[in-house]
Amino acid sequence: MSRHYARLTQPLVREGGALRPATWEEALDRAAAGFALHRGSAYGMFSCSKSSNEVNFLAQKFTRAVMGSNNIDSCNRT
Repeated sequence: MSRHYARLTQPLVREGGALRPATWEEALDRAAAGFALHRGSAYGMFSCSKSSNEVNFLAQKFTRAVMGSNNIDSCNRT
């Protein structure tokens, strides 16, 4: 059984309520601006308890140092 799914071949950005094609540079700039606008408590990170300690350490460092948030959960209690 073969299914054909339409895949995006370029990024889309929302402008005036509609999506329009954009360059990668424009799309990434918009994403970065959105993260910068909502820095801190509006951002959270989930990492996996099955990941290595090193990967979870990098996830918490990124969340705290880059995103300015202490909202990180590695789900280690499960």
